[in-house]
Amino acid sequence: MTATFPDLHMSPRLLAPGATPADHTTHVRRYGPLAYGDPAGLLRTLAESGLTGRGGAAFPAYRKFVAVADAARRTGRAPVVVANGAESEPASHKDRTLLRLSPHLVLDGLQVAASALGAEEACLAVEDGASWMEAALAERHDPLPVTVVRLPRRFLAGQASALARYVFGGPALPTHPDPPVRERGVRRVPTLVQNVETLAHLALIACYGADWFRAAGTPAQPGSALCTLHVPGREVRVAEAPFGMPLARLLPLNGTAAVLVGGYHGTWIPTAQAAQLPLDASTLGAGVLAALPADRCGLTETAHVLRYLALQSAGQCGPCLNGLPRIAAFRTLAEPGPQGATRDDITRWTALTEGRGACHHPDGTIRLVRSALTTFAPELDAHARGLCTATDRTPLLPVPQET
Repeated sequence: MTATFPDLHMSPRLLAPGATPADHTTHVRRYGPLAYGDPAGLLRTLAESGLTGRGGAAFPAYRKFVAVADAARRTGRAPVVVANGAESEPASHKDRTLLRLSPHLVLDGLQVAASALGAEEACLAVEDGASWMEAALAERHDPLPVTVVRLPRRFLAGQASALARYVFGGPALPTHPDPPVRERGVRRVPTLVQNVETLAHLALIACYGADWFRAAGTPAQPGSALCTLHVPGREVRVAEAPFGMPLARLLPLNGTAAVLVGGYHGTWIPTAQAAQLPLDASTLGAGVLAALPADRCGLTETAHVLRYLALQSAGQCGPCLNGLPRIAAFRTLAEPGPQGATRDDITRWTALTEGRGACHHPDGTIRLVRSALTTFAPELDAHARGLCTATDRTPLLPVPQET
């Protein structure tokens, strides 16, 4: 069970107070009846709120809505709305925690999004929690029925085109980005794929307005975000925090060497630098923050993740099929002593792979590699001399055992 501390850093917005799941009666008593508003007014409020996607890219939600609406008008076909609860990132627990504690907030946001776009079909895609979401749907009487889709456990299953392809009856693998899902997605109609946390924020914005939403965070990055916090010796925690909050208030940094920000497509940052940084939407990625103790080997942690990412590739283009296994040779750098691949080899392979993938999986992997090469440069030098400063080899980051 993931520990939740919704009131640790701000008054709870998304997570039910007391970490107790809210049924529909409790939800309505807490937030009131679902407020749809007129579509044009809702889109204006969404633009004023400054809400960005919480699935990793931090793309402005308003722009995505407008793009789908424009494509629907241009094609004359009603769009499909997909709530993305895949959370394929192994280190992230935020979406499943939100779905468990506040399922009706997500479902409210899904209905609001569908109403704003004139959608005739809506679905909720999840890896975990399908049964309790189906139970939550049974409590409701929404104008638009919602279908729960169970996704396979794959790192790329939550990628927008893979998700649309799977809902359409195909494999959960990315497709070529042209045309994008917003123009041709599920059943080749314009499709809005939105992370479940983003939809929960949308429901609250529809209820309370843009000014309320902007009361948290910063003028440039308004609102709050759910974060999955990994600290050795402690239970994994999910906390809600406003953008702009110092990372040092979210994670205990004493005795740590580095912080992983953003998850497996994120970046390693030395502790001294991380201690000066705020929670930032542009780097938060999947919402994962992990503090690496000084007695652990960051190269070993990175090597484990890179092997997993290489095995999870779609295998549909050269950068995934050939580039990621080459980059995963990083594992030889994680072993003290003679190394089969050098730092220069890894640098060259990342340069040859970058920007050439059909999806962002190779580029996200390269981001992690480059940050490790920089952040753990002293450890790289020690390994080259046959030494390792780590005294504890216990993994910090979770990697599925089947890989």
